[in-house]
Amino acid sequence: MGTSTGTTLLLARHGQTVWHAENRYAGVSDVPLADIGRAQAEALGRWAGAHPVDAIWTSPVSRAVITADPACRALGLTPRREPDLRECDFGVLEGRTLAEFAAEAPAAAEAFRTDPVAHPFPAAENPAAAAERGAAALRRIAAAHPGERVLVVAHNTLFRLVLCTLLSIPAREYRRVFPRLRNAAISELRVDSAGSAALLSLNVPCEPDLAQRHVP
Repeated sequence: MGTSTGTTLLLARHGQTVWHAENRYAGVSDVPLADIGRAQAEALGRWAGAHPVDAIWTSPVSRAVITADPACRALGLTPRREPDLRECDFGVLEGRTLAEFAAEAPAAAEAFRTDPVAHPFPAAENPAAAAERGAAALRRIAAAHPGERVLVVAHNTLFRLVLCTLLSIPAREYRRVFPRLRNAAISELRVDSAGSAALLSLNVPCEPDLAQRHVP
């Protein structure tokens, strides 16, 4: 199914969760999918049935695993889980909104908005470290599937940080350059044998009529 020109990674953010309507940060928290999130997962499964892949990898977090399940069933594939694809730990922002944090700590919130890598949330994972672990994970996956197409289901902030790292964009720009990745939309990344990457498409919806809500 693949070619010898590199590995195609089809990155998909998990479906919407029950926290999305209020823009609450979900990092290490195990937050269930909302009804629309489950519908988005089914749409991703239909997309995979029409655009087959050779392998499916997911974050170990349940919302990513559940989102990938319809695609796995459609193609008869067993998903592989990669711990380093887990979402960033947002520290004190877990389960909260940026607006709530800004009301309590306006200077810290403004510093985060200015440079979210140099000024992460209190007790949060170092974003630069998260970017490196995620980028290394995608490079390992690409190396394991030369010339193939691989669906990778993971998370919004991690993917944005990783895209910056792989595309030689300063990580501090991830919120500006990639404002959000839509739930269950496809972003196509080509990774060569040396680990260099090229972005071929971004945020292509599996089914455009499924609602998309803004999330942090």
